[in-house]
Amino acid sequence: MTQNFIKMHGLGNDFVVIDARRDVVDLTADQVRRIGDRRRGVGFDQLLIIEPTATKGVDVYMRILNPDGGEARACGNGTRCVADLVMSETGRRETVIDTVAGAIACHRNADGSVTCDMGQARLDWRDIPLAREVDTMSLPVSVGDVAKPVAVGMGNPHVVFFVDEADAVDVERLGPLIENHTLFPDRTNVEFAQILAPDLIRMRVWERGAGVTQACGSGACATAVAACRRGLTGRAATVRLDGGDLRIEWGDDGRVLMTGPAARVFAGTLDPAFLDGR
Repeated sequence: MTQNFIKMHGLGNDFVVIDARRDVVDLTADQVRRIGDRRRGVGFDQLLIIEPTATKGVDVYMRILNPDGGEARACGNGTRCVADLVMSETGRRETVIDTVAGAIACHRNADGSVTCDMGQARLDWRDIPLAREVDTMSLPVSVGDVAKPVAVGMGNPHVVFFVDEADAVDVERLGPLIENHTLFPDRTNVEFAQILAPDLIRMRVWERGAGVTQACGSGACATAVAACRRGLTGRAATVRLDGGDLRIEWGDDGRVLMTGPAARVFAGTLDPAFLDGR
């Protein structure tokens, strides 16, 4: 059978979205990698599978798969895209998306942007998680000219390095070295952030299992939280990524709100022969 999909993106962070609410979709890791190939497949930063859920107060369940075939726990831009689809379907201005990291409440704003409640920022070393007890405000990690990042958990692990010039950082070289550092038992996402103003942060990202991406929603949340913890910004800031801006608010209750756009690009079908590797 052919497999239908929708191609979407949030600030250039791009996704293949598959609706599995009526028919079970069980892709192998090889098939995920095949679809993610940007020359021979469709290409994506993450593959999102929308599944049914029996959980009360939740509309759908979202699985998140990386281009390497592994499963991710959180994806802020992807959540925003799936929320946009579900709200367009239902005609409502709010929805709740369940993930392995927990349920995420989302709503559409008057300008068409979507806000997602990404939940509590995790600041304890056990919850991020880290391999041992350390000061999460200044990790004993250094690679090249970057050192002493802040660790934040957003349902997935992040480390944020504050640098003088984010655009000068060799993200492709440093990212994988830090991702696989022994302090991170589940590997980590890596952000390089530059403070431009008390409410504006320039950030570039290396995503665990995906590499350099145009934007990372959970990474933007982690970066804003890290900057506030360091006293570099207030509790609300715009995070300027390669693909555009996200507005992040870290509430007094510890919950992080992320606001940004979601875009549909095209719909298509995957050929069975392609999925079978023929």
